[in-house]
Amino acid sequence: MNANHKSDTEIKQELQQIEAAKEDPACFAVLYDRYYKPIFVFIHRRTDNEELTADITSQVFLKALINIKKYEFKGVPFSAWLFRIAFNEINMYFRKNNAERVVSLDKNGVIQIAQEVEIEENTEGLKQMMNALKRMDALEIQLIELRFFEKHSFAEVAVIVGVTENNAKVKVYRILDKLKKILSKK
Repeated sequence: MNANHKSDTEIKQELQQIEAAKEDPACFAVLYDRYYKPIFVFIHRRTDNEELTADITSQVFLKALINIKKYEFKGVPFSAWLFRIAFNEINMYFRKNNAERVVSLDKNGVIQIAQEVEIEENTEGLKQMMNALKRMDALEIQLIELRFFEKHSFAEVAVIVGVTENNAKVKVYRILDKLKKILSKK
């Protein structure tokens, strides 16, 4: 089970902590302590710069603290809301600074995609997969990262990217179809 996935009991407990943080900002510390590392890692995977990651992470938690009263439970863990803020902060940074975005791939995620698009999981097949992924646009890569490398549910991906759950599924499966087409031409 992904650390982002929670049981109903854990979600209810977290909702109580969120409500407490809405009333008393000092109570936000529990949420900060729980999610600092996952948010930091999420951002670092996209920037590969520790100082920049620390800056963006602090912005994420500052915005979360300022906006905690606006938080509404949408059936997914609170972390999805934080990842959404982080996602937006990262995109804003890259837009403002016209910087190159880093894509961190892990072998298990690439193998899972290879299985989805039905290519050989050998060295040549995985190399072709990597080349095909390079032809994806930024949003497509972000969706692939969220779903296959970070193991977020479609509901979480939807919240993070700002679309409906169904739309997140459709987008991911269209990307997989696109990959299949690119790979079948090779």
